[in-house]
Amino acid sequence: MNLSIRNIKIKRALFGLTMTAALLGTGASCSKIDDVPSTRLASEETNWKTLEDAKANLMSIYGLMRSATVADNGHWLMGDLREGDFTITNRSDLKAVVNNQLNASYPVIERVSNWRRFYAGINAASLFIERSSEILELDPRYTELNNKVDIAQARMLRAYAYFYMSRIWGDVPLITSSHDGDFIKTERTSQDRVLGFATSELLDAAQVVPFRYGGTDPIYPGLYYGGGWSSWNGNVWTRLSAYIILAHIAAWQGNYIDAATYSKFVLDNQSTQYYVDGANPLDYINMDALTENQNNYSPFAYKRATVMVGFPFEAGNGLSTANGHIEQLTLASPFIPKSKPEMFVSKDSIINIFTDPKDLRFSKDLVSGYYRTNYFYGFDSELPIFNKIKVLYPSQTSGNVTLFSSSMVFSRMEEITLLRAEALAALGDIDGAYTALNKACNLRGIVYSTQNSPDVIKAIFDERRKELMGEGWRWYDIIRYQRLKRSNAPFAEKDGKQLTFKEFEDAGGIYWPVSQAVINANSSITQNPYWL
Repeated sequence: MNLSIRNIKIKRALFGLTMTAALLGTGASCSKIDDVPSTRLASEETNWKTLEDAKANLMSIYGLMRSATVADNGHWLMGDLREGDFTITNRSDLKAVVNNQLNASYPVIERVSNWRRFYAGINAASLFIERSSEILELDPRYTELNNKVDIAQARMLRAYAYFYMSRIWGDVPLITSSHDGDFIKTERTSQDRVLGFATSELLDAAQVVPFRYGGTDPIYPGLYYGGGWSSWNGNVWTRLSAYIILAHIAAWQGNYIDAATYSKFVLDNQSTQYYVDGANPLDYINMDALTENQNNYSPFAYKRATVMVGFPFEAGNGLSTANGHIEQLTLASPFIPKSKPEMFVSKDSIINIFTDPKDLRFSKDLVSGYYRTNYFYGFDSELPIFNKIKVLYPSQTSGNVTLFSSSMVFSRMEEITLLRAEALAALGDIDGAYTALNKACNLRGIVYSTQNSPDVIKAIFDERRKELMGEGWRWYDIIRYQRLKRSNAPFAEKDGKQLTFKEFEDAGGIYWPVSQAVINANSSITQNPYWL
């Protein structure tokens, strides 16, 4: 699918590419929090003076966090390749990730193993929290409510960064104040303490941020920085976003009581973003909307309320890029000028994963006799193309570079509903779990029950595997599934010894190694033991 986005100049997209490339950086070793020129958009002499400064600096935090998650396609390398469903065609660095050789000497692996990029966003958030209130006395347009809502967003983004990092590296340094470029040489903080801090920050922020910005929401009525809800939905994080992240932190910690409570709050408040204030609604979406952007509902295309937690790369805002999108790895001809994809899902895997003949994501259409192409194009070919996500800049390339505009989607309605099903199943509410599971897949043509899927936990994770394929969830879902199942079967092998999942986790194998550049710059940082 080439999404038609009219009246946009190619130079605007290239400008966005240049700016995002600058944020992504080269990954060079450095003792600074960030090796981009600055997390500020103006010098200290002119910054923190006006309403425009507040908006620019808040948006820069979103930009830095977006870059942190997708740089070198790290979101997908870390989430979809380890024990995942993708086969690599010819890139040895990607094969190393698939084979769990995460300490292999490849530049891409070294760069994504470096947590520097996340601390750039954390530092920008801390700086905003500390200094944005200075604007209140200097610009009467910047209200106290505006400032409180902005600071709450900064706290949410910082908390998200710590949760995201803790899933990757386990213990990470907890830094809660800004520093002028120099990275404090501190030890790693326990994951429990890091996640406790993130939870506390999110709970506080959730009491401040509105359900909608720039509309009729009673918490923040009226325009937000001059824009209505249709301008802001999918771009900034709402109260629902806070509770989604809280639910995931709780599930990661095995605290399914809280995970069920937080996810219920999200689903109970769907109406706050459903056909209100002139914006496309927050809703469950059918296959054509998910993969073909029917009615402009796709969470991957543009910015939408369906991007409940995530980062858009909307072409209309000049954010189309060549890097930082799964399409860079999965698409090939006829979608882009490329002979073969860098990774694909094999035919055997497709058949083993999508077993229901009524599944609209992949099955054979009984009327036409052809395989459905919603998720995979050219199933009869040697390399089926994973084309579930394919948001291209409209019929434009620059040389051999194709520009993509797909959002990095962390959560959407289907995802958080499946997480609620998981929480209910873990708590023993089997009927509730099946109800939530079927709500999540209601528009996919299949139904789960005790008759066809007696193991509800397995059914839920099977559905997450199908619905969220290519969205960066597979490895983290495997971890939570194994924690719930507590199997003693062999899970991994190290130095010729078979390890159960618990042994693998206890040794730190679920986490990535810390970049050697980080350790060289800070002698207080120790390596995850599994990778010694």
